[in-house]
Amino acid sequence: MAYSQIRLKILPSVRCLFDKLVQVKVEGLAPHKPVQLRSKLVDDRGIVFKASALYKADGSGQVDVSRAPSLGGSYTGVEPMGLFWTMAPDTPHNKFTKKNVLSPTRVELEAVNEETGVVLASETNEREYMTEGMKRIPVEEGRIRGVLFIPPGKGPFPGIVDLYTFGGGLSEPRASLLASKGFVVLALAYFRYLDLPKNPKNLDLEYFEEAVTYLRSQPEVKGPGIGIISISHSGGLALLMSSFFSGISATVCINACNANTVIPVHYKDLVIPPLSPVIKNVKITESGLVDIRDALPDPSLEKNRASLIPIERATCQFLFAVSEDDHNWNSPFFANQAAAILRNHGKKSFQVVTYPKAGHFLEVPPMPYCPSGFHAAVGREVVFGGESKAHSEAQLNLWERVQEFFKSHLDNTSSC
Repeated sequence: MAYSQIRLKILPSVRCLFDKLVQVKVEGLAPHKPVQLRSKLVDDRGIVFKASALYKADGSGQVDVSRAPSLGGSYTGVEPMGLFWTMAPDTPHNKFTKKNVLSPTRVELEAVNEETGVVLASETNEREYMTEGMKRIPVEEGRIRGVLFIPPGKGPFPGIVDLYTFGGGLSEPRASLLASKGFVVLALAYFRYLDLPKNPKNLDLEYFEEAVTYLRSQPEVKGPGIGIISISHSGGLALLMSSFFSGISATVCINACNANTVIPVHYKDLVIPPLSPVIKNVKITESGLVDIRDALPDPSLEKNRASLIPIERATCQFLFAVSEDDHNWNSPFFANQAAAILRNHGKKSFQVVTYPKAGHFLEVPPMPYCPSGFHAAVGREVVFGGESKAHSEAQLNLWERVQEFFKSHLDNTSSC
C-alpha cells in the first residue's frame, strides 16, 4: 500500500502548552493490521526519553489513541497520553530536565510498520511553557535571584513563590505553566545559581522573606496574600516561611517533611537544626539503589523537637500532597503529623491529599515518571518509589487541585 496516504495527526494542534492533553490519531493504515507508535524527546541535558505502544488499526484503517487500547509496549489499555508519561530515559536514573522554557519540548511521534520496521508517518508535538504575551523577567534584586513570570492581560494577578527541590539551580517549568493560569510566579533559586553559594553551610530564611517582599511589591501582583508552592526539601522551607512570615495565604507542600532537613536554617536570632538521619534505617534495594524512606526519625520526639517546624504559628491555608509510595522519605507520616499539630491547635485550615502508588516527584503532567535518580544530599542514586500509571494519574489530579487551591485562597484574600 502507498505510505503517502498514511497520516499521523496531533489534535487540536501540533503546538500546545506542556500540560495540555492532545489526541493522537493515525489514518490511512491497512485495516485490522498492527502498527507500532513511538514517542521520543531529548531533554535540555541531551538525555533521550522514549516510549512505544502496539495498536491494531480498526476497520477503516484508523488508530485513535484516545479510544483504542494499546496491546503492548510501554503501557497497555486505553491511555490517551500514554506515549508521553511512559517515556523513560535511555540511560537509567535520569529525571527529565527543562532548563530553557523559552523553547518548547519537542516530542517526536512515529507510526511504524510492526513487521518491517518502516516508518509510515511522523509528526512533532511542540509542547510550550510560555503563553503568548507572557513576560519572563530574570530577577537580580538585592540578594534575590530567580525569574519572574507575568501572565498576559491587565492584572493585577495573585502572586506565588515557586520553590523547587534540593539539587540547586533554578527550575522554571512549573512556574511558567502556573503563570499561564493567571498568576504572577517568582521561581526562586536558593543555591547553585548565578552568584548564590554553591554549597551553603546554612540557609538564611530572611533571604526568602526578601523574596516575598519583592514579589508583593510588584505592580502586577494583587495582594495582600501571597502563595507558595514547594516540593521535597523546599517543602520545609515553605512551612518555615508560612510559620514566620506574615502575609502568606496559601501554601502547597508536595511530599515534604514537617521538620527542617539537611542543613541548618537561620532566621534572625533563631537557628533551626536539621533532623539527623538514622543511618541504620537506610536500605539497599536488590538493584543496588539506596532506599532512604525510613532514614529520618519522628520529629515530634523530644530529642528532635528543635528541628520541628512550628506550623501552629501559621495562619495560611495548607495543601499537603502526599505520595503513599514516596521512598525519598515517609511523606504520609510527616503530612499526617503536620495535620495533627494544626488540628490540636484548633486549626482547620489544611487538607491532606494522598495518592496511592505514586512516587516522590509529583510534577506538572504529563512529565515522565522518575522512579530513581541522583540525590544531592545522599550523593548517590536513590529509589523514589511509585508506579508509572498511578503516578501519572496523581500528577494529573494534583495539577488541577493546585490551580483550584490557589484560585480559591489567593483571589480576594485577606492577609494573615
